[in-house]
Amino acid sequence: MYDLFIGDRLFSSWSLRGWLMLEKFALPHQVHMIGLYSGTMAEDMKSLAPARLVPTLRTPEGTVIGESLAMAETLAERHTEAGLWPQDAAARATARWLCAEMVGGFMDLRADCSMQLRHIWQGFEPSNGVKRDLARIETLWAHARATRTVDGPYLFGDYSLADVFYTPVAARIIGYDLPVEAENRTYCKTLLADPAVQNWRREALKHTYDPMPYDLDLPSRNWDVS
Repeated sequence: MYDLFIGDRLFSSWSLRGWLMLEKFALPHQVHMIGLYSGTMAEDMKSLAPARLVPTLRTPEGTVIGESLAMAETLAERHTEAGLWPQDAAARATARWLCAEMVGGFMDLRADCSMQLRHIWQGFEPSNGVKRDLARIETLWAHARATRTVDGPYLFGDYSLADVFYTPVAARIIGYDLPVEAENRTYCKTLLADPAVQNWRREALKHTYDPMPYDLDLPSRNWDVS
């Protein structure tokens, strides 16, 4: 049984990634909440030192792993039968590239469009930096589809860690109604309509906040990924 430490379901994009790595590949785990917005985060994570961010993973043997890419590679190494990475070598290398660029990039999108799973903002005007990030994301997604050897609704045909890492990106695109090509909007909705993501969102909406993080003075409409 893995122990996964997360900070929040409604807003923590990295927590969602960590959970999907385990949930979508049927790896046994239990979730522990860290006080990301309550001010208790440092205290809650003392036993995981020197890890200091969420998500953090603890293996059944007691090894603590911080950083999402390290978690992903460790799980893929430990569970080769689960298919976390694409089977084809070229697709697998490309998927690793896309995940690494996601971890280190898209700073304007992250800064201007914090992940939120509450509703869809209306009238949000993306900056030029956000538009550049979206163009780069669409380029990478097109390259993934050109590289894959398996047909399917996901970046490399079958679901993989690449889809895990881009699910919060999809939430930003849909949640702020950002401009992307129709094929990519469909892909985003496919990721967000996944039963696991829907279950995560239902749990997220049970939590209340005062004040509400990342609120905008904009109208909104109901979350709809159908």
